[in-house]
Amino acid sequence: MSNTALAPWMYCPSLTRYERWRTREVRIGDIGIGGDNPIRVQSMTTTDTMDTAATVAQSIRMIEAGCELVRITAPSKKEAENLAEIRKQLHAKGFKAPLVADIHFTPNAAEIAARIVEKVRVNPGNYADKKKFDVREYTDAQYEEELERIRERFTPLVRICKEHGTAMRIGTNHGSLSDRILNRYGDTPLGMVESAFEFLRICRDENYHEIVLSMKASNTQVMVQAYRLLVHKMMLLGWDYPLHLGVTEAGDGEDGRVKSAVGIGALLEDGLGDTVRVSLTEEPEAEIPVAKALVDRYSVRRGHAPIPEVHLLPNDPFSHTRRHTREVLNIGARHVPVVMADLSTKEKITPATLFSYGYHYSVPLDKWNLTDQACDYLFIGDHHLTFEIPGTLGIVQEHATWLKDRNKPRHYPLLQPAELLANAPTHHDLNFVHATLADLTDELIAALEDDDSCVLLLDTLNEHGLAEQRAAFFKLMVKKCGIPVIIGRDYPNLDELHLMLHSSTDMGALLLDGLGDGVMICPEKSGTDQMVNRTAFGILQAARTRISKTEYISCPSCGRTLFDLQETTARIRARTSHLKGVKIGIMGCIVNGPGEMADADYGYVGTGPGVITLYKEKDVVKRNVPSEHAVDELITLIKEGGDWVEVG
Repeated sequence: MSNTALAPWMYCPSLTRYERWRTREVRIGDIGIGGDNPIRVQSMTTTDTMDTAATVAQSIRMIEAGCELVRITAPSKKEAENLAEIRKQLHAKGFKAPLVADIHFTPNAAEIAARIVEKVRVNPGNYADKKKFDVREYTDAQYEEELERIRERFTPLVRICKEHGTAMRIGTNHGSLSDRILNRYGDTPLGMVESAFEFLRICRDENYHEIVLSMKASNTQVMVQAYRLLVHKMMLLGWDYPLHLGVTEAGDGEDGRVKSAVGIGALLEDGLGDTVRVSLTEEPEAEIPVAKALVDRYSVRRGHAPIPEVHLLPNDPFSHTRRHTREVLNIGARHVPVVMADLSTKEKITPATLFSYGYHYSVPLDKWNLTDQACDYLFIGDHHLTFEIPGTLGIVQEHATWLKDRNKPRHYPLLQPAELLANAPTHHDLNFVHATLADLTDELIAALEDDDSCVLLLDTLNEHGLAEQRAAFFKLMVKKCGIPVIIGRDYPNLDELHLMLHSSTDMGALLLDGLGDGVMICPEKSGTDQMVNRTAFGILQAARTRISKTEYISCPSCGRTLFDLQETTARIRARTSHLKGVKIGIMGCIVNGPGEMADADYGYVGTGPGVITLYKEKDVVKRNVPSEHAVDELITLIKEGGDWVEVG
């Protein structure tokens, strides 16, 4: 039953009360996804599917790491047929985790696999289409003809799945939308949703509902908007299919983990998501601890301190527009979000302390050298500095301490609300005010709006802190208060992985909605200083709000991959990591390029054994480059494109 009275913003049960969106249960072998089931974690093998022993061994490592569904590529009929032997050997060894066949371009392989494994994944952008980047206008009649062609191609698979009790994921990828979708809807979240719906309507016409949906993208803004729009449109139609969450081509190392948490975490926070796959350019078993760390946070989220309900949104959750704020020195307005580092718990602060935050002091030269990830402000609490600070750095102190240092250059106070309202002495250029949602009374908001030197340091102690901070932003927006806001959060007693994932989720989700003019991660016995600083800048980059380094859009590898992705990514990173702001796509096969590279500036795509095709944006520049020369050729291409800079 449809719900035409749904609020225009509605994409989750509540913006302030943690509650999972209730989807239907889809059975995949012995495992249920959706309904009352926990959020499942899964991954994908990287072995050659025809290498049965290697695929079985890797599947076992994945399962033992906690993987609940194992996806295996089936690019042709022979791989699809070999899934039977892989499944047989796994079962003989006592491993019954459901298998998922990953299908691109090959309906005949899908129809074979659907009779063997518990689930098939199809990409609607290339199941019945070949992407040519053709530009044409479709009349309504021509469009209907295309849809009928798809129905004829896709219906046999639907009927096989229905007959054999096989589940299906309709997995839309941002970079592989069909030319038909691109020409009618553009390269947009709406196009992604409609791409899935074209196939979903065929399933529904066949009364087949064992379906999971995904809306993956490497761009976290697009990914989150697409999932939200998908759920909104399903709510309008009364549909309730489970969601598979993932940021595709997230990369490796810290970058891949931060980017995955920003996108996946933003949706989990609002109760969306029934299964998660973290796509890292690493061994698949390395993905599982990351996925589990993301989803386990929500097993205890219910029962958090109440947050006043939000009924009307002052922003659009389906598009990105940065909240309009005034300019206070280098904060707010047109400025990129700032990074404030918390040094308040240090026993002593010396020039060497600043090394971890991007400031390197040369004693012989008596000179500061800055990295591309030099933080903008240091909060030092009750400390006093005894050395001259870099000219680009601001120092923030507790108000009482600042009063003693108020004449020092670039030293600013942090006031509590009562101090501001009591007209305590302030700096003439910049004053930080620490507050939570509960502090934002009409009186305080008026004072913050009237004083154009104020910046709000927004904090929360709520277990559902993102929702509380978002509600605070909404309150400021409704009151038309244009004060810049730095998002602050305390993270006590966490290991590095959980600190990275939690802060990326909490702060990244707000930034994706255009909320926030800076971030401040406050670790309490959590993480190293350098790691915390890298994470802060990584969050801003993953949310596409401040670029401080090269971005690598690299796929996680699979049985289709035509070269060693991990080794190649490392070689490319070693040569190009100084190219701030350049986006490089590294794709193991043509399935994941060029479309999957989405908005990459340059692309490195495996197109055959030992050969690479190089792209400038979506255009092929060089084909069949021998892999031993391909990295050098990529560097030459970047130089010809005008994006190369020499090191040092």
